[in-house]
Amino acid sequence: MGQTNPLLSPSALPYGLPAYAEIEPEHYLPAFEEGFARQRAEIAAITANPETPTFANTIVALERSGELLGQVSRTFYTVSSADASAAIQEIDETLAPLMSSHHDAIELDAALFARVQAVHDALSRLELTAEERYLVERRHREMARAGAGLDPAAKSDLTAINQRLAVLTTTFEKNLLADTNELAVVFDDVSELEGLSEGEVSAAARAAAERGLDGRFVVTLTLFTGHPLLASLTRRESRRRILEASRARGSRGNANDNRAVLREIVRLRAERAALLGYPSHAAFVTDDQTAGSPEAVRDMLHRLAPAAAANARAELSALQRIADAAEPPFTVEAHDWAFLTERVREQQYDLDRAALRPWFEAERVLQDGVFFAAEQLYGIRIVERPDLVAYHPQARVFEVSEQDGAPLGLFLLDLYTRDTKRGGAWMNSIVTQSELRGTSPVVVNNLNVPQPAPGQPTLLTLDEVTTLFHEFGHALHGLFAQVTYPHFAGTAVFRDFVEFPSQVNEMWILWPEVLDHYARHIDTGEPLPRDVVERLQATESFNQGFGTSEYLAASWIDQAWHILGLAEAENVADVAAFEAEALASIGLDAPTVPPRYSSTYFAHVFSGGYSAGYYSYIWSEVLDADTVEWFGENGGLTRHNGERFRRRLLGVGGSKDPLEAYRDFRGRDAEIAPLLKRRGLDV
Repeated sequence: MGQTNPLLSPSALPYGLPAYAEIEPEHYLPAFEEGFARQRAEIAAITANPETPTFANTIVALERSGELLGQVSRTFYTVSSADASAAIQEIDETLAPLMSSHHDAIELDAALFARVQAVHDALSRLELTAEERYLVERRHREMARAGAGLDPAAKSDLTAINQRLAVLTTTFEKNLLADTNELAVVFDDVSELEGLSEGEVSAAARAAAERGLDGRFVVTLTLFTGHPLLASLTRRESRRRILEASRARGSRGNANDNRAVLREIVRLRAERAALLGYPSHAAFVTDDQTAGSPEAVRDMLHRLAPAAAANARAELSALQRIADAAEPPFTVEAHDWAFLTERVREQQYDLDRAALRPWFEAERVLQDGVFFAAEQLYGIRIVERPDLVAYHPQARVFEVSEQDGAPLGLFLLDLYTRDTKRGGAWMNSIVTQSELRGTSPVVVNNLNVPQPAPGQPTLLTLDEVTTLFHEFGHALHGLFAQVTYPHFAGTAVFRDFVEFPSQVNEMWILWPEVLDHYARHIDTGEPLPRDVVERLQATESFNQGFGTSEYLAASWIDQAWHILGLAEAENVADVAAFEAEALASIGLDAPTVPPRYSSTYFAHVFSGGYSAGYYSYIWSEVLDADTVEWFGENGGLTRHNGERFRRRLLGVGGSKDPLEAYRDFRGRDAEIAPLLKRRGLDV
């Protein structure tokens, strides 16, 4: 089989990059089946070992197991998220319960847990490195939390719940992708797109042509509630149509309706938590995060919400004054916010952010901005490898090496949106680094930038520039982590810590020597004028009432669903009513400031890994803002600073408690004051 299925033989490509050009959809399921079988045999060999459990024959053996399955999984899930054809979606649905069942068979294996327990009990007598000791602690804790200590009947119930959840989360994502594509807004005449740039109109025309709608214009939807074009479209009706389409996703009573799906997900998560001895899913999740408890999350969100809501109300007043002066006057609605905000920005700061796009040509931002900052800070070199084929023609491959030429890994970039790609932006690993396995990292960044017509340049918004820097921060984390054991590879850290390195990387966007290097006018080559930069910096906390409120609202929706006990979860019948009540309870129910994500299209929570964890962005931002202050105090973009951040924080991956790693880097715990100042909440 290995001779005919490229997934069953080691890749001959550099860094183990999968031979995507040779892989067909029909190769995946047989490869998964072989991966399952091999790991089952590897686990059986561990549990059948008659020798006393040791770190080597139990923990290391467990780390060595599942290598083929991991390779196949990362190869497949890279494709299923970024190029989900009908055939790939069908495989994904078939795999969901199989993967869950296989994972549970290992995590709930009583004989395996007994051996892990024995090694854990002997920890004080073992001569282990810090990473090895932490590995034992993490493996033991994760198996215990997964239910390894339950009785056989409870394990059977748990396995059934996990399998059903795997199916439901896959269904949620499939429904969301389909409904997002169906709800893309079609405009018949270019006049309806008044206010957009030539490049934005070109992208809408291209999207229409790809759907067989020549002569018309299609605006595809973003994952989040708002849309970048709302800031520029002058026609209120066009803005209204886009926002209404966005907010309707997953709740239209059609085949893609996610309301029943998410209610069942919530109920099953609550049931699983009760089975594992937790009062709620949120309690289960946060117990193994830096937050520690849902109460800690609640306290932080409730601390920030009143000030954010007050700031948003003040911002609305300024917007309404503009609306009152319009002809005819109108009452500000949610679809007006972004457009009017830009008018206020122009009045107060003489700054039109839409007019900045000619300075943000995508290739220059990538090469002379994102890559340049990393090269200056960390001493790495990034060179494109057009000879290497990725999983889609739009995905590009780059080789990353140390300053002395020593190989480090591969970075893939998949910039443009398409109907087969899920919404949002993300990073994932295709190959993870491990000294034990002798592997080097291969990571990918996915964005959803509209692609203009052939021959037209890709001009980014400032938000898209931010996303590019942000996701590359994740990529650097995946590339730099140097660990022995695959369990700790790359970004395998606590969920409420993982956003920290990516948020830190955003700081270089407006850093003078970085900005001057990449922000050059596409026609004249002139740098972004210094006075414009100063006005951009002056607007750091501008509109943060809205931005913080929409984020906190989504975070609280996530928490509200997941602090429910089983009985409460079973009684939720109306998703919209539940969401409205939750928002009212925290004072974030303003109609003009909808949550960044509503429940029926909240992919982070109901099909991704952020359930009861969407708070992690602002939790991590406390560390981020504190770190940005440290860089500012210590000279900024220097190799010395980069080396410290890389070696003491990024480089440890998940092999150390993240807050210990932060203290090692910063010299103390993080302080919240810089975050409050950044978001205009220090009042």
